[in-house]
Amino acid sequence: MLVLGIESSCDETAAAIVNSEKQILASSVLTQSEHKNFGGVVPELAARAHLEHIDEIIGETFQTARLKPTDIDAVAVAAGPGLIGGVTVGVMAAKALALALDKPFIALNHLEAHALVARLNSDISYPYLLLLTSGGHCQILVVEGVGKFKRLGTTIDDAAGEAFDKVAKMLGLGYPGGPIVEKMAALGDKSRFVLPRPLYNSGDCNLSFSGLKTAVRKVIEAYSPDNIIEHAIMRKRDIADICACFQNAVGDIFTHKLELAIRYFKNNYPNGKHLVVAGGVAANLYLRQCIDELCYKTGLLFAAPPINLCTDNGVMIAWAGVEHALNNMYSDLDFKPRPRWPLDENAPKAQGAGGVKA
Repeated sequence: MLVLGIESSCDETAAAIVNSEKQILASSVLTQSEHKNFGGVVPELAARAHLEHIDEIIGETFQTARLKPTDIDAVAVAAGPGLIGGVTVGVMAAKALALALDKPFIALNHLEAHALVARLNSDISYPYLLLLTSGGHCQILVVEGVGKFKRLGTTIDDAAGEAFDKVAKMLGLGYPGGPIVEKMAALGDKSRFVLPRPLYNSGDCNLSFSGLKTAVRKVIEAYSPDNIIEHAIMRKRDIADICACFQNAVGDIFTHKLELAIRYFKNNYPNGKHLVVAGGVAANLYLRQCIDELCYKTGLLFAAPPINLCTDNGVMIAWAGVEHALNNMYSDLDFKPRPRWPLDENAPKAQGAGGVKA
């Protein structure tokens, strides 16, 4: 089984070919540079860049794999959630290929691709507990199987990745902020500033990062004589300490909420063995270590995709496509791209909308 995967939901134009033996035959990723001057992704620029490069990326993928388009068995694409312009570009390209080649078409939830990609490199069986954390999403779920998810908690405001990017922007560190904040945090004192842990005592698995981001802003404003963040004059040491304290707070929030989720998971899924962290923020090695230590204490096995498969890529789409194809889960060619697409849309909520209680 050979599946072509196409990803264009944000600012990466990507394609890959993966087979059912878990081999990556080719992977091409173009990260758009157009957005750096804006400190974030500009949807219109992203859509235009996807349109300009998607044919080139798909062609490069086939060339690297030394395959012809007719060799593949199915075409999979990230059909949402995401920036609708970019998602539409990818979906239209995938539909055109599927129609021209007379191959099955698989419209995938981009978040499900993040959720399943750890199974490509590790021996992970269903069910497993998942922390899915990226620039636009942050959820704790049980992955019961392909297309089967139970949400235990979600962010009620900002995603963790968005908070990393906003903190980096406030400190003048550039975009994307996650890797830069992690690098600076390694040089800082994580105990210097007292920062909040929002929803820490809420008793459920929901998360919040808006208040933490605001608290960082107030610390930065303290370095400005007129309380204007753009006027703050800070030493590299101060910046490193802020980054370290912020990252430490995120780690504390994750581990505390996951403790509650693990309790629920063990009680309701006694055969589950793994806690998986996936999504762009899963590339943060400090956060990985925090969660790995939690797994050791609670008796679960920690798993995460390789760093290069944490951020958006075609491999995760292709592998999720393989999993869908093996379960005969295909899509009609009239599938409409979806800017919003809850991962657990058809699944019952765990103990009500408020999330799992301790």
